[in-house]
Amino acid sequence: MSADEHAESAAPTTADEAVPTFSEQMSTQLGGIRGVLESCIPVLVFIGVNIAVSLRPALIAAVGIAVLIGLYRLIRHQPVRHAVNGLFGIAIGGVIAWKTGQAKDFYAPGIFIAFGYAAILLGSMVARRPLIGYVWGIVMTGGKHTWRESGRLLRVFQWLTLLWAACFVLRGAVQGILYWADAPTLLGLSRVALSWPLYVAQLAITLWAVRRAARTDPAPPPPDPRPSPRPR
Repeated sequence: MSADEHAESAAPTTADEAVPTFSEQMSTQLGGIRGVLESCIPVLVFIGVNIAVSLRPALIAAVGIAVLIGLYRLIRHQPVRHAVNGLFGIAIGGVIAWKTGQAKDFYAPGIFIAFGYAAILLGSMVARRPLIGYVWGIVMTGGKHTWRESGRLLRVFQWLTLLWAACFVLRGAVQGILYWADAPTLLGLSRVALSWPLYVAQLAITLWAVRRAARTDPAPPPPDPRPSPRPR
């Protein structure tokens, strides 16, 4: 190994250097402003057509617009992850609502998914394996989970996992109440209001808390350069 390579491998990598800027990460996770808008359009189309016409045309319109968004991104060689995720959720709810004939069932899968996510997050927290920490390691640090070696970061990811679980509980509870109240229009509006705005706030708090903890976390002591004594 050359001297330059040795120096490069020995150079410390701080947590801040491994983390993209706030605006870059927000844009990546949300798909930009277009991704945020595209995630809301099928739901808003469903609400409007269901009010103006009836359930089945609303289902066809919502699924159709979700498919068109995905095809448009595919033709333009743009990322389709957000469009596919949105289409998957719309399609499941659409099938259930089509079979039952109830507009509110269009939103039923999202309610169960929200409570399911909350249960998984709380379980990981109880096991002291906070899931948000592992997601952070995969998304932000290339699969490295060195945060587990820091007591401060472990505590931060514990309460961040609790925060994300609480937001999923809030989302599921509000939509569950509106579901049982048979208020499909309010149910759709609450889905939009409690999706990306809440997600933006959660992501912002997560990025801020981890960056702050990483900057204030004391660095581990340097290794002792002296050779260890040989046993006699």
